[in-house]
Amino acid sequence: MIVDIQFSAGSNDWPALRDAVLGAEQDGYATTWVFDHLDGAMLGGDRPMLECFTLLGALAVATSTIGLGTLVANVANRHPALLGLAASSVQRISGGRLTLGLGAGTGPGTKWAREHEERGIPLLPDVAARHAAVAHQVAVLRDSTDAPVIIGASSVELAQLAGRSADGVNVRMSHRRVVEIVAAARDEAGERPFDVSGWAFVDDESAHDRAAELGLDRLVLVQLGALR
Repeated sequence: MIVDIQFSAGSNDWPALRDAVLGAEQDGYATTWVFDHLDGAMLGGDRPMLECFTLLGALAVATSTIGLGTLVANVANRHPALLGLAASSVQRISGGRLTLGLGAGTGPGTKWAREHEERGIPLLPDVAARHAAVAHQVAVLRDSTDAPVIIGASSVELAQLAGRSADGVNVRMSHRRVVEIVAAARDEAGERPFDVSGWAFVDDESAHDRAAELGLDRLVLVQLGALR
């Protein structure tokens, strides 16, 4: 099983992130993933976020072998054409090391909607519309870049969408329906190549065992706090 790492720009500025990712590259982590948030407080941080594709472009130049990815790019944050251009740019700058993770985001009025509502960014009110936006983004990305596309899924329906249209799925390891979500994505993908991954916090000691039991292709270890 491949092991990846994710650090938070909500708790760390560029020098610390750069050094941590260079260390991860040296230590043999396969991919480093970045968040797509507007406010570091959404991740328990204490500063504004670094915009994810700007950060990925900087990491692409600073590193040489480690994979780079978004976990996940919120479909509410960019017009599909802009997302396609951003992804294509990072893929070109990095020499083909990008994996683009997409997410459907949340609806108005939830705790995860605050950063959008404070900035006047509209959110689609129903789940079906947000899933349709993900499907549309995938279609646009297929015409924009050759980077693999995965979908962060928190429901069976989104996992099935990933299985039909994307190159992989990612699920939170502690999700109460993780077994069902993984199975739904795999069933929909059939026999074609399809990357199944999960994420867990770095101090979740049981995550490796759960990931192995599910036969995941990769595990993303997430560190939200300040790097030392």
